[in-house]
Amino acid sequence: MGIDPEDEKLVTLARSARARTGAAEGAAVRDEMGRTYAAVTVALPSLELSALQAAVAAAVASGAQQLEAAAIVSEADIADPAGAAAAADLGVERPLLADPDGKVRA
Repeated sequence: MGIDPEDEKLVTLARSARARTGAAEGAAVRDEMGRTYAAVTVALPSLELSALQAAVAAAVASGAQQLEAAAIVSEADIADPAGAAAAADLGVERPLLADPDGKVRA
């Protein structure tokens, strides 16, 4: 599946975040100003977030009001529903889903 070069950058950021931390998932989002935010799965005793939820939260905490795109790198076959819902709240209906090698599946 061929994707836009800017979206490919999101996949690369998500892969890098995942590899750096050894997390189950990595995600990256791009806001309406072109700024990017990357995050990984958060699994603490008192807090659990999917990587996409964490990336959306980072964007919102930095003042983003809308997202242009989102990407998730995971071994899962579908995006986490809660993360997808958070991205949809800011305008991204279908986040890109890539495998750990960066191949976009959906």
